Amino acid sequence: MADGASMVKKNNVDRDLSIAKVVPVIIIDDEKKALALAETLFDSGITCAEITLRTDAAIESLKIFSKFNKFTLGAGTVTNIEQLHSAMDVGVDFIVSPGFDEEIAIESLKHEIKYIPGCVTPSDIQKAINNSIHLLKFFPSEPYGGINTLNALSAPYPNISFIPTGGIKINNIRKYLNLNCVSACGMSEVVDRKLIINSDFDTIARLSKKVINEISI
Repeated sequence: MADGASMVKKNNVDRDLSIAKVVPVIIIDDEKKALALAETLFDSGITCAEITLRTDAAIESLKIFSKFNKFTLGAGTVTNIEQLHSAMDVGVDFIVSPGFDEEIAIESLKHEIKYIPGCVTPSDIQKAINNSIHLLKFFPSEPYGGINTLNALSAPYPNISFIPTGGIKINNIRKYLNLNCVSACGMSEVVDRKLIINSDFDTIARLSKKVINEISI
């Protein structure tokens, strides 16, 4: 069982995500871009980031982001124990997977790290609850019915909070955040892969400031 200090840390992640409201979901192909990206996001008011483990540059990029200790930092697309351990070695604050994985859930609890699994059905949610998980990634959000589905799922599970991801844009994020069951939203629009590849940090800064303004209204 997790001790008091670790539970405080996990609760702080929940709090930090709900304060941040927006979680840029990053696919980065070159770790040499990571420092400039981290600086751009932080200077634009972004305080949270999720780097997906979809590329060879992901772990090194996480290490670079971790130097910004004011970031709440997560590793995304964690689909096996090896990836979980690699992310833990970096010192990330939370782990995200596209679907629920009981092995990852058990290992995360054992090592006292926040695990946010993807869940889109009552069966998924029930499995998460049975593993003491109450903050879930709703992915992919728009293809699975978005706001209407979240409202339906939250009725029988009032103590569950969601981070919808997939199809979240600057022009619809406010509608999601207005839901009581939504803690924050994951989105890639502000950190589009092509923008990072092209080192278009001016556009990333502009979009980041735009979404911060949108969620502050």
